Amino acid sequence: MGQKVSPLAIRIGYIKNWRSMWYADKKDFARNVAEDYRIRKYIAKRFEQAAISRIEIERLAEQVKIRICSARPGVIIGRRGADIDKLRAELGKLTPKETNIEIQEIKNPSIDAQLIAQSVAFQLEKRVAFRRAMKRAIEQAMQSGAKGIKISAAGRLGGAEMSRRETYKEGKLPLQTFRADVDYGFAEALTTYGILGVKCWVYKGDVIVDSDRVGEVLEPQKPQPEKGE
Repeated sequence: MGQKVSPLAIRIGYIKNWRSMWYADKKDFARNVAEDYRIRKYIAKRFEQAAISRIEIERLAEQVKIRICSARPGVIIGRRGADIDKLRAELGKLTPKETNIEIQEIKNPSIDAQLIAQSVAFQLEKRVAFRRAMKRAIEQAMQSGAKGIKISAAGRLGGAEMSRRETYKEGKLPLQTFRADVDYGFAEALTTYGILGVKCWVYKGDVIVDSDRVGEVLEPQKPQPEKGE
């Protein structure tokens, strides 16, 4: 139980799903994995200011469906959808198949682990004190409905000579409970002293899964009032 396992990977097939949804034979598998990596890397670099949380890729016979989950969809769509058409043409150079792009808006970015990690990393690059950035992110997440959150930053924090790790936590974080909806995000901050790594875990509540519908995410369970309330 002391192993460090990804909170997302350990819940795949139970309450989480794959980010790349396709099947390929041995000869095409490596090519598809490399293609997915190039697509994700290009979109993340092209829209750094769009607050992209995740990019889901689904492959059909002659089509690649790309779902971009962003807190600022307008930055990606552009005026009258001009940027979407331009992006589709640019992605045509990375994959020979037809690309279908779908933009999904993240309604509550304050409890999205990847966006929180990116926000803290961005503030560290702007020389904001790391304690202030982490505590502010925790406070906003708890006010937005998170049941628990943990943020960890590692590296030469504050320009110190020795690298170290600082962690702040609030609320519950049941990492070993499969039904617990725990989101995880990681981001890097490029500073003059070196790279700082930021990790974030967010607990959003339990997810009830019917035994006949394993893998399908249902509505989060509402906390039951205690006796005497």
